[in-house]
Amino acid sequence: MRVPRPLDAVEIRVLGSLLEKEQLTPEVYPLTPHQLLAACNQKTSREPVMTLGESEVSSALERLREHALVWRSNGARVERWEHSLDRRWELEPASKAVMSVLLLRGAQTPGELRQRCGRMYEFASPAAVEAVLRRLAAAEAPLVAELPLQPGQKESRWIHLVGEGAETARAAAGGAPAPYPGGWEARLAALEARVAELERLVQFLSGGFERRG
Repeated sequence: MRVPRPLDAVEIRVLGSLLEKEQLTPEVYPLTPHQLLAACNQKTSREPVMTLGESEVSSALERLREHALVWRSNGARVERWEHSLDRRWELEPASKAVMSVLLLRGAQTPGELRQRCGRMYEFASPAAVEAVLRRLAAAEAPLVAELPLQPGQKESRWIHLVGEGAETARAAAGGAPAPYPGGWEARLAALEARVAELERLVQFLSGGFERRG
């Protein structure tokens, strides 16, 4: 099970911060409790900004550890924490970047996600982001959902489904990914973008096997 229960706001902030820092500052990852607290309370790239205490973050880590979503690093001289979401949520570089930003900043459009994921993963276009989002939404246990297009909006907004209120969000999204706006041309562009992302994933995995060999 990807998410054993709906996560609360502090747990979501902790996971989002661990995901982000793994990608942006791998030299200091896994994080110490002090580093993680600073990441959770960061005033940039966070919506909303939070002011958490050490006990709140510590309690959230213990709750997440009970569900094997995080763990303490073995052999570290000081206490350090890391996430296990690559395996639990079946994340690769593109989807990891997308989930990081959704957890840290809430509902966003593909265009906003492309811009905000830039330091973690460079998407060629908003269509490439949308391809990743639709793959995450189409899973047996979906991690994201597309919200209905609102009057005056040009792009749909996407939300994660791992927190409290996920059932309400899924119902608002109709329980399934919405049809592609713009007809077959938009759908074709998204499919081409998805093929490109899959090719990049194959190259990434092939490189990893070569290094191990």
